[in-house]
This record gives sequence, C-alpha cells and structure tokens, in this order.
Amino acid sequence: MFHFLCKTILLGRRTVTASPTRNPRFSQLISLKFVSTNADNHSFVVSYLVNSCGFSPETALKASKDIHFETPKKPDSFIAFLKNHGFTETQIFTIIKKIPSLLVCDAEKFLLPKLEFFYSKGMSSPELAKIMCYYPIIFKRSLEKQLIPSFDFFTNVLKSEENTVAAFKRYAGILSVNLENTPIASNINILREHGVPESKIVTILRYQPRSFLIGSDQFREIVEEVKRMGFNPLRTKFVLAVFALRTISKSTWEKKVDVYKKWGWSDEDIIIAFGRNPWCMTASEKKITGVMDYFINVMGLKPLVVCKDPALLSLSLKKRIVPRGSVARVLLSKGLIKERSLFRWFAYTEKLFLEKLVTCYKEEAPELMKLYTEKLNLSMQRGSEKK
Repeated sequence: MFHFLCKTILLGRRTVTASPTRNPRFSQLISLKFVSTNADNHSFVVSYLVNSCGFSPETALKASKDIHFETPKKPDSFIAFLKNHGFTETQIFTIIKKIPSLLVCDAEKFLLPKLEFFYSKGMSSPELAKIMCYYPIIFKRSLEKQLIPSFDFFTNVLKSEENTVAAFKRYAGILSVNLENTPIASNINILREHGVPESKIVTILRYQPRSFLIGSDQFREIVEEVKRMGFNPLRTKFVLAVFALRTISKSTWEKKVDVYKKWGWSDEDIIIAFGRNPWCMTASEKKITGVMDYFINVMGLKPLVVCKDPALLSLSLKKRIVPRGSVARVLLSKGLIKERSLFRWFAYTEKLFLEKLVTCYKEEAPELMKLYTEKLNLSMQRGSEKK
C-alpha cells in the first residue's frame, strides 16, 4: 500500500495540496488536483505520476524533469500493456518509479519483442515481472545487439539454455555485460588452469553468476588463496569458497573472525568451519551472533557445535532453528536423543522432522507438537508484522 502525507508543494506561483492516503488500486487511486500554469509545463506529468503511479509529490516533480507528455494516452497504454502481461499494480508502480521514462515508450515495439524472446526460452510472465522489478534496466537494452548475443554467449559456456535462464533469474545483469570487455571468459579460464572441472564451473556460474564479474587479477588472487587453504579443485566446495571470498572484503572477513573468536573459536576452528561450509563466512555478523547465542546460551551446547556443522548458519534462525531447537532441547533433557548430528535435525524436511523428532516421541513427550506449533506460529507472526 502506498502512503501519502498531506503535503503542500509549490508549482510555479501556485500552491497545490496533496490528498490523504488511500488504497493504490487503479479504481481507488488518490485524487490530487494540480493547477496547471503556463509557468510550469511539468504540472500535468507530476499530477499523472502522483494520481496514477503512486509517486510522492516530491518524487514526481523530480521525475517530471526527464519525461514529458501532455495527455495520458502513452502512459495509460504502457500500464495497460504490463497489466495484460500479468504484472501486478505494485510491480508496475515499482518499475515506473525506477525508470519513469518507460511510461512514454511504445510498449508494443519496445518491450513486446523482448518479453516474447524470454517467453520463447521458457520464462513465465510472473518470473519476468519479478526480474523487471529488481532490474528494469535490462529491458532498455537492445534485443539484437545486447540481449540475444549475451544469451547465446552464456548458453555456450553453460552448455544449455536452461542453465542460462537459471543464471539470468539469479542475476539479470549478466545479459547486460559488455561481451568484448567482460572478464567472465578470462575468469573461467583461470578456474580451468587450476584444475576445476567444467561441471563445477557451470554450477557456480549458474547459481552465482556475479562471482565472475570482477577483474581477472583479483579473481586469480582469490582462486590461489582458496587453493592455499587446502580446498580440492575437484570438489564443489572449491568454487563455493571462491564465491565466498569474492563476496567479502578482507576487513569484513576479519570482523567475522573476531565475532567467532568471541564465542570461543580459534583461528584453526574458523578455517576448519570454512572448509566444511564456506557459507559460514558469508553470514552477517548479526546472524552469526544470533545462531551462536541460541545454541550456546539457550540450548546449552558447546561453542564448537556450530564449527562441526557450520551449515547451521545458512538456516533461518526464527523459522527453522528456534522452533526445531525447542523440540530438540526437550528431547535432549529427557535423554531421548543424543547430540550427534545436530545439523540433521534442522535439515530434515518438515514431514521427516515431525516423524523423527515429534510424533515418534508422543508418549514420552506429548507436549512436543504443541510446543513446536507455538514456536513456528510465533516466528511466522513476527515475520508478518515486519512486512
């Protein structure tokens, strides 16, 4: 829902007052009356952006400097086009706010060929709408000169169109890179030089395409550092470690090392955990602290329990660890289970977790289902409140 404050803005010599908040549906859009003056030819654009697109008066005034239209014909046509292709009102407003100039484009000529191209590759309208919200600039790129050549390039590297579509969904920006100057090809060759199998290269490029978008010198340093740490180039963890180091700076690494040390880990423990699961160094300092605090201070486990299963840091604290940890605490206190493979308890599917740790102990611990349900509902309620 868009929220508008009653504000007064100055247009030329006239003062205009915005109306109170209303539901942003097309049939219930807010009604603002801007007085058109000869001194300010942007007033109609400003009025349209506020009335029909959910802009604040200030944002609309700023955007009106880059676009111009005197009737609602073009912008109405653009909005209708996106609606016909399954875009929601919220998505449409988000796209327009990021690139207001799209409002005056001929959607049938400018956007339709690009959408049809992606449709032909197996993408759905909801998927394209989501991508366009996050990375709308991709749809301003030339289809013939940029999008198709880039798609073909990645299809050649990734061995299939399916993999290219998957990489595009992860990061749409890969199709906007300059193919002549991109370091992607050089970085792929660096991995090959170090003995990384083609299948592993495809895996990391498909799921983490942004990891290749850095200079080759820096990329080579990262690859060599990972090799010095003892990672085997033949294993998937090698490319995962490359990605992890690619995403964090030296200072960020040191900060996270300090966080782990506050919980009793040594430098060796940190390297061991990183070797077991590189994602443990991509978690935020807040996430690390929250997970460590729960297992040590709430569950009463030893500090190195997370070092043994660092993949725990990749799980949601509120939606997975806390609800399931509450069950595990009861079972541990009653001696019904032993602290062996902690991660397994939290990695189970919902169905398997209930079978292995809840329903099978309904006689020894009948309170488990109620406890688990309460914790799970609480986490979902908090998540809903944040939204």
